[in-house]
Amino acid sequence: MARFSRIDVALKMKETGLVPVFYNESLEICKAVVKACYDGGVRLFEFTNRGDFAHLVFAELNKWAINEIPDMILGVGSIIDGASAALYIGLGANFIVSPIVDEETAKICNKRKIAWSPGCGSVTEISKAHELGAEVVKIFPGKQVGGPEFVKAVKGPMPWTSIMPTGGVAPSEDNLKEWFNAGVTCVGMGSKLFPKQVIENKQFELISAKCAEVLEIISRVKK
Repeated sequence: MARFSRIDVALKMKETGLVPVFYNESLEICKAVVKACYDGGVRLFEFTNRGDFAHLVFAELNKWAINEIPDMILGVGSIIDGASAALYIGLGANFIVSPIVDEETAKICNKRKIAWSPGCGSVTEISKAHELGAEVVKIFPGKQVGGPEFVKAVKGPMPWTSIMPTGGVAPSEDNLKEWFNAGVTCVGMGSKLFPKQVIENKQFELISAKCAEVLEIISRVKK
């Protein structure tokens, strides 16, 4: 059962502005990465449903987080169908992120009052996501869809839209300023926040430092 309501999730997304996105088949690496993000000030984390038995890793990761870092809001991404959403909701996922707009997933999340952020690539898809109950919509892949200019274009006729781009977001001041000046609510960030070499060398303190740096930049550049 989720410990945080969809309202809690939406407010925290707006407050912090950053949702790290990560998956590894090793539970211990996942714990270390989540803890590093937490130590850097992060309070939302998207575990991606990418590998075999990923749900088993998440189950243990979430139980660990509840005991060790209870303020961390763990959710799950890369969910493309209702069955997967239901599975992770049963394991305590606090929010669900999808690369697509899937009505079955929306219905399941709404029945349980779970925050759902579907991936959208057009104004029509964003409008449909709103109709299905999405508070914060995901723009994916952010760079390929049109980047910050796409966000600006959407916010013109639909200024009430809350947008989270994922893909094409970099942990630099220039890039983050461009996105937040365009009007995003928060950003999702994956590989650029977790360089492969840093993970392999278990330099988790560098992740904490980078998260703190990104959050500080976001606090300065967001409107």
